[in-house]
Amino acid sequence: MPFDPAFTSSFLVAFAMGLASSLHCIGMCGSIIGTLTLSLSPAIRNDKIRLFPFVFNYNIGRILSYGLAGALVGFIESLATMQMSETFAYRLMQLLSALIMACAGLYLAGWFPRFAYIEKIGMYVWKSIEPFGRRLIPVKNRSQAFLFGMVWGWLPCGLVYAALALSATTGDTLKSMLTMLSFGLGTLPAVMGVGIMTGILTRLSQMNRFKQLIGLFMIVLALLAALPWLNPMAITTHSAIHS
Repeated sequence: MPFDPAFTSSFLVAFAMGLASSLHCIGMCGSIIGTLTLSLSPAIRNDKIRLFPFVFNYNIGRILSYGLAGALVGFIESLATMQMSETFAYRLMQLLSALIMACAGLYLAGWFPRFAYIEKIGMYVWKSIEPFGRRLIPVKNRSQAFLFGMVWGWLPCGLVYAALALSATTGDTLKSMLTMLSFGLGTLPAVMGVGIMTGILTRLSQMNRFKQLIGLFMIVLALLAALPWLNPMAITTHSAIHS
């Protein structure tokens, strides 16, 4: 089965986006993991070996929520663009995605704080979902940690919305879901590292120069999303090139 260069580029760009947004994820998800951790018994909380499965299950639930959101966006995109020509719809979504990603990069760099207003888009949905997460506290087992992650994965986040915009360019529900799963995997190292590398990551998050570097990296990813034929992350095969 030949690779689709457009899909592989969005898949890998999404993963890179997840890595780039790690400092932001620590700020948002770190406090949630803190809530999860504090709700556990002291015996588990003070033993990193026993704590690890709870944090891992939380993150698996969170990433699965991203995948479900990606599938939903992919389905909505296919309905919304049904009356458009495939080429026009695809190009329109590419450019819109790149614009949102560029704004996210400016936000990470501290040059466009108003981008945070995009998070209001999901507040109405979040208000109806958030109570289910509250009911899972205190977390007593790994299954509850997983469900806790699935609920809190829907927390309004501008960078998640930027990734969703990218996933919409795939033109396919399954590929959109896989793109969001890739984004989630990109965020995993930093969020799993909370409590282990917190000191280092916190210091980095306070360095304006580092935040600007991450923001510029996100803007480069936006350009690659807008011009996928220039993307070195696109995986091609002989048959894909000549198809």
